[in-house]
Amino acid sequence: MKMNLVHPIGVFDSGIGGLTVVRALMQRLPFENIIYFGDTARVPYGIKSVETITEYGSQMARFLLKQDVKLLIIACNTIASVAQEHIQELSLVPVIGVIDAGARMAVAETRSKNVGVIGTPATINSNAYARTIHRYDPHIRIFSQACPLFVPLVEEGWLDHPVTRLTAQEYLKPVIAEHVDTLVLGCTHYPLLKPLLEEILGENIKLVDSAQAMAVITANLLEEEGLANPVRLPPQYTFYVTDMPYRFQTIGERFLGRTLANVEIVKL
Repeated sequence: MKMNLVHPIGVFDSGIGGLTVVRALMQRLPFENIIYFGDTARVPYGIKSVETITEYGSQMARFLLKQDVKLLIIACNTIASVAQEHIQELSLVPVIGVIDAGARMAVAETRSKNVGVIGTPATINSNAYARTIHRYDPHIRIFSQACPLFVPLVEEGWLDHPVTRLTAQEYLKPVIAEHVDTLVLGCTHYPLLKPLLEEILGENIKLVDSAQAMAVITANLLEEEGLANPVRLPPQYTFYVTDMPYRFQTIGERFLGRTLANVEIVKL
């Protein structure tokens, strides 16, 4: 078991968005080795069937388990919303998902018990955040809003563009009207829009960043399970994609806020 402590954390996503989770993990757990898998050949997952999403997610999980990861993180809201239980069944190491992390933080943060959730249409339609939040507190009222244009705007790098600002104002209008005091960023692309969203929402609405929530929960889990890496050496970061490594690297550096090396192509 001692050997497992230096083994990497495995993080996977349908594409690039999960790198915001990796960034939060790097900041919170600076000595943990990380392997990231992005299925860039088959993204987006949001328009695919539950069966297909489950199969693709399971393929990535199995690949990471073969790399001897000590923990699996589902950094994709779409996969977490429909396939987490299935992936937990095939894994011998702990599995945590971004939806559970965001839901737990939202429950802890809200005072008025009025919570907003923004995400991709697939995540919002799955109702996964509402179900998970209600598992922790059935009295919370939830107002969901799909924001389909945010992902392409973030990947374009238009984080403070007038078009993005206008789009955000339109999307957030009905959520603000419900007097929420907490808003869950239910997509791993959205943390890059935090400064803009905070400006539009004002200081009375608390933003829940699922990536940050995931880093907190991961740190706690490693501590509780005795899995934290005791070795204080510069960590190894490895990135696997199924297609377009150059595009992944270009956009990924924006997500990570640092140079992104060690990108390898894998055929599943």
